[in-house]
Amino acid sequence: QVQLVESGGASVQAGGSLRLSCATSGYSYSSSMFCMGWFRQAPGKEREEVARINTYGFTTNADSVKGRFSISRDNAKSTLYLQMNSLKPEDTAMYYCAAESLAEYSCIYGRGPRGVSAYWGQGTQVTVSS
Repeated sequence: QVQLVESGGASVQAGGSLRLSCATSGYSYSSSMFCMGWFRQAPGKEREEVARINTYGFTTNADSVKGRFSISRDNAKSTLYLQMNSLKPEDTAMYYCAAESLAEYSCIYGRGPRGVSAYWGQGTQVTVSS
């Protein structure tokens, strides 16, 4: 079974930067075939998508983080990253990475890696203070 482990979360001041990592293991297929993404959830709120990336490296970002966050992947290391710059207090949340085997079209233009067959990590906490 696929396992995802997030790391890099911390408490930072507004305007600061963090780089989250998601190490993967136990893939049934090559990690290069997985659609991957980052999601976040603040207390009392629904989980929301932050960014996604397909196997070719094409990415999408939520409007709330566009221009500030950047998702990337290193398939050789089976690791997903989220570079977070210009952090705001509203970015405070538990951040989760997800992976799912999807067609490239579905990864970018469809639902992304959030289906019933998706794999999820346990999350890493990001707290941004004013």
